[in-house]
Amino acid sequence: MAIRTDRRAMERADTGAAGRVPAPLLVLGSVVSIQAGQACGKAMFGMAGASGVIVLRLTFAALVMLLVRRPRLPRRDSLGLIAGLGAAIAGMHLIYPAMERLPVGVASTLQFLGPLALALVRARRWADLLWAALAGIGVLLLSRPSGAALPPAGIAFALASGACMAAYLVLNKRAGTTDGAPLAWAAAFAALLVLLLAPAAGRALLRPDVLLAGLGVALLSAVVPWSLDLAALRRLPDRVVAVMVSLEPAAGAAAGLVLLGEHLAWSAWLAIACVSAASAGAALSHLHRR
Repeated sequence: MAIRTDRRAMERADTGAAGRVPAPLLVLGSVVSIQAGQACGKAMFGMAGASGVIVLRLTFAALVMLLVRRPRLPRRDSLGLIAGLGAAIAGMHLIYPAMERLPVGVASTLQFLGPLALALVRARRWADLLWAALAGIGVLLLSRPSGAALPPAGIAFALASGACMAAYLVLNKRAGTTDGAPLAWAAAFAALLVLLLAPAAGRALLRPDVLLAGLGVALLSAVVPWSLDLAALRRLPDRVVAVMVSLEPAAGAAAGLVLLGEHLAWSAWLAIACVSAASAGAALSHLHRR
């Protein structure tokens, strides 16, 4: 009984702390964290390969979320939501094989087409369409960093990841109406799905330095942004979040430049201005409606 009481107190404290932070800032924190974490994950490719990074990221993320949240066993009527959200989370990890073939900023830009399509489909005001169109201009600019043709496989992986990202936004909105237990169980389900990739990573997954690096990537690119998403989606319409995450290409390009030395052309920085303006506009539009 004491353990359960303490856990409820921690959940109330966490909700209260998140409630004092403006919802757009929660989304911004999620964007920066996940892109920096993905760049760090790409830096691990030489140690464990893309398959190993995916396995470590999801396995550690699921373990941390289950240990911290200690969710109750899911109800039978929530199993479909958990399975769908878990499949979307696993599918989003196709961004890692995309980053094997593309710069981080370009892969993130193509991935963003999924949430952008969601924003366009669900838009109800002309202002929302305007911000989505401005973000789309940024996507077009950033997707051609040097005029060279992009590898088709990299494009396919990034677009598939974007479709899963759109599904994640919709399903996580539904999961966000609860205490976060569905997200924790969905992460565990996603980890089980990607365990099939473990043999491809080989014995590298047993090395202490690889395990420690994988834990860091999981915390930075999964646990932190998922928690921020969960808090933000309780208070923002998912179409607004879908436009605001247009910052992901910009954050990805910046992370690739700072952490990996991936330089992009001037058009990429013009794209950063476009998607930043679109994200600011979406946030201001939401505050005006409130």
